[in-house]
Amino acid sequence: MIKTLSKAQKMEREKFRIPRSVQDAIPIRRIFADGIFQVGNQYSKTWSFTDINYAIAGKEDKTSMFLDYSELLNALDSGASAKITIYNRRINKAEFERSVLLPDRDDGLDEYRHEFNQMLTAQVTGTSNSIVRERYLTVSVVKRNADEARSYFARVGTDLVTHLAQLSSVATELTLTERLHIFRDFFKAGEQAATEFNIHEHAKRGQHFKDWFCPDSMEFAADHFKLDARYGRVLYLQDYASYIKDSFVSELCDLDRDLMLSIDILPVPTDEAARQLQSTLLGVETNVANWQRRQNANNNFTATIPYDMELQRKETKEMLDDLTTRDQRMMFGLVTLVHLADSKEQLDSDTETLYSTARKHLCQLSTLRWQQKDGLDTVLPYGLRKIQALRTLTTESTAVLIPFRAQEIMEPHGLYYGQNAVSKNMIVADRRLLLNGNSFRLGVSGSGKSMSAKEEIVQIALSTEDDILILDPES
Repeated sequence: MIKTLSKAQKMEREKFRIPRSVQDAIPIRRIFADGIFQVGNQYSKTWSFTDINYAIAGKEDKTSMFLDYSELLNALDSGASAKITIYNRRINKAEFERSVLLPDRDDGLDEYRHEFNQMLTAQVTGTSNSIVRERYLTVSVVKRNADEARSYFARVGTDLVTHLAQLSSVATELTLTERLHIFRDFFKAGEQAATEFNIHEHAKRGQHFKDWFCPDSMEFAADHFKLDARYGRVLYLQDYASYIKDSFVSELCDLDRDLMLSIDILPVPTDEAARQLQSTLLGVETNVANWQRRQNANNNFTATIPYDMELQRKETKEMLDDLTTRDQRMMFGLVTLVHLADSKEQLDSDTETLYSTARKHLCQLSTLRWQQKDGLDTVLPYGLRKIQALRTLTTESTAVLIPFRAQEIMEPHGLYYGQNAVSKNMIVADRRLLLNGNSFRLGVSGSGKSMSAKEEIVQIALSTEDDILILDPES
């Protein structure tokens, strides 16, 4: 076994304890005010990063983005493990009403505001456009104490933010409250918190921090689990195709349900990976030489080398070339996915849909049997990896599981401009926040340029009490 993997497994191993309560089932041991968690024997830190317009980019731009993302993966430190998480969650109704809908002003125009608000509310009650997709990158490392972990994350965080900025993605370090909000949204979807989490207030009252976000009950069965009244199931990617399309992850996450997909990455130092591959290649060549010697002993001097031996030799040489001449790195990867539904029947139906999506890409998703608890701990962005189903990958084959799709524009207190063509979510923008707030409309005759301008003027008139000056040179 590769030394990096055996060392990681040894350091991450901890004694199993039967959970006596829901709080015990949550593997976070300690939290710190700057957002660092202690989980198991490791410390973890999470960054959120924004989406980029990958799905609609041209071929050259896609290649450029792919190479920049490969650089980010190459920059991951081999002494730590990384987890890229895509989280599909439903739009919070109260949050949506507060940030997008027009408030009443008792000026005789409230009737029009109600009509406009009805139109906006109808946009998010559809099937595909009520889901928000968020992205997180969690780095976990084994250190002796929190101070060592803090200085490590400060160094690594700068590197990650820089590489994501090259992709035009904005990375933000999550605070403690923001990080706990991810788990609250997952465990208590749609339930508004009575008060925001405050670590000092909780400590003063003697309350446990897990009480703020953990569900009332968790039940684990052989192939599914139950959070309060909702059902969930953890799947993992069992078989990979020889060639995976870059739309694979995006298509898996297109399901209109609360869903979380995580890609665990454990980088291996290049010198160690090269030594391992040279040793493997030597073993393959020895097998080929022994086979040929046996054939010669039987006076069979024209026998061709068996296909499986030839293929093994070719693939090992290709991978060694990737590492030594093409600046690739060897990585261990694991893809896990959890999805939630309101009933067991709906859960089974959604699982079948995910299976067929994976089969379309010649991959195979499989349900974790008797490992739903470990699977849930792996897929959630705690920074843990409890499932031992790692697959050897190169940088390029890991980068194919690209988490980007289409940039969302959803600014609080902005104006509604239409629907995103890819994700079908609303485009809500506030031009006053831009460096240059001017706009112009282009389109063929009859495409609705004047109508969209009038609609924007109506929204401004209904949302502000300031004077509006309209200059119309043609009339």
